[in-house]
Amino acid sequence: MSIVVIGKSGQVARALQRLARERGLPLVALGRQDFDLEHPSIEAIADMRPTVVINAGAYTEVDQAESAKERAFAINAVGAEIAARASAKVGAAFVHYSTDYVFGGVKREPYVETDDVGPTSVYGASKLEGEMRVREAAPNAVVLRTSWVFDAEGKNFVRTMLRLAKSHREIKVVGDQYGSPTYALDLADATLNLAGKLQRGDGEPGIYHCAGTGETSWAAFAREVFARSVALGGPSAEIVPISTDQYPTKAKRPQNSRLDCSKLSRDYNITMRPWTESVAACVGSIAAAGWRVE
Repeated sequence: MSIVVIGKSGQVARALQRLARERGLPLVALGRQDFDLEHPSIEAIADMRPTVVINAGAYTEVDQAESAKERAFAINAVGAEIAARASAKVGAAFVHYSTDYVFGGVKREPYVETDDVGPTSVYGASKLEGEMRVREAAPNAVVLRTSWVFDAEGKNFVRTMLRLAKSHREIKVVGDQYGSPTYALDLADATLNLAGKLQRGDGEPGIYHCAGTGETSWAAFAREVFARSVALGGPSAEIVPISTDQYPTKAKRPQNSRLDCSKLSRDYNITMRPWTESVAACVGSIAAAGWRVE
């Protein structure tokens, strides 16, 4: 299996590189200078003749996307389509990441893949169009929708909470939005397992939900982070839950970001571990690195 990852410095891209090294898998990660999703070239991927292409690149600045619609769609929709077409050209399996933000967030139960979509933000709309373009350009592609991704490195909720705790005794966190936190390392592991099956012809194409098992609110997520941190001698702060209305943002977030991942378990025998276990592992890695979260 010869793997090309579009994206190099993002959380999931780094996790893919880390796992590939550990498993001795040939993987090349393409930075923006190698493959720019905003100005993509089919030949850049086709010339490498990979057997698997994983698109881990995206425009992810959710609030900024509200005033940068053209760029968000260029990267998340058009760029993704061209990457999928390049993969199809050389017969490579293609895996593309999408998001819970394609849903409106009004459903009471966790979302399944066949639920009606209805993004409430430019970011969500650009990712939804990316899904449609990818599936048209590469009918054998797998689209993985995920949510609330965190890691021991990079910019994410876990590291932000730990950083704020170093200078704040109290932190206000939204308590009425619910989702399934997903560890980048777990997502990368699931992706490589899925990609291997696709490459061998054992996998089913289509849209799949892939998120940490279980559910929580942002406020409870933060409390779990601090519980794990305190157990390891790290920083902590008191969490004060607030409502979405008390924390206005340019882009409207889904109130319900919970994803039902039973289809992934059924078709690929992949089940993500409980999000609380993943938080413990992530905070443990941060502690081992000396609590460097600035």
